[in-house]
Amino acid sequence: MGNKNLIITIEREYGSGGRIVGRKLAEELGLHFYDDEILKLASEKSAVGEEFFRLADEKAGNNLLHRLAGAKKADVFGKPSLKGDVTSPDNLFKFQAMVMRELAEQEPCVFVGRAAGYVLDQDEEIENLVRIFVYADRVRRVQRVMEVDCISEERAKKRIRKIENERKNYYKYFTGNDWKNMKNYDLPINTTRLGLDETAELIKEYVKLRGYMK
Repeated sequence: MGNKNLIITIEREYGSGGRIVGRKLAEELGLHFYDDEILKLASEKSAVGEEFFRLADEKAGNNLLHRLAGAKKADVFGKPSLKGDVTSPDNLFKFQAMVMRELAEQEPCVFVGRAAGYVLDQDEEIENLVRIFVYADRVRRVQRVMEVDCISEERAKKRIRKIENERKNYYKYFTGNDWKNMKNYDLPINTTRLGLDETAELIKEYVKLRGYMK
């Protein structure tokens, strides 16, 4: 029998408000919310220091060229190693993927980032999966980063470029797919057009249309 838990995953452009939308959804629907909490749980599961997971969090580093040369993607169902190079990017990702699958099996939840939509879409037991991509116009993202992080426009633009590049490379490295290819998602939403509250409402309506909640 398949897993009937409602699972919502959110990939997001930096500054689009995707994390806020995810938390709002979780609160309003009574779902568990996981963002960087996954790192702590993966650390506890693996006995690998949480700092190693944070250093590699949504970053591919210099490993992307090696991955592209081999034309491989991560084995999300591969068993993580408890000896040898336990802190390699691939091994840390396997621990995170294992934790996400276990959480999805136990409870309805919202996952933000870390290619959760890809990881959980590979699990045929998960039936009620909704994959969201949240984005926004660049001007609005710059404004939000300036406001939230209390930095200048120039620094906000640099931060957006840096984090966007890290997320793009991370997604490519571990999934073999392009992060902003909308075919990887069920519902892409521009928060510039709707706003964050309305975006959460739209996602709830979409979930109802899919028959996953009343």
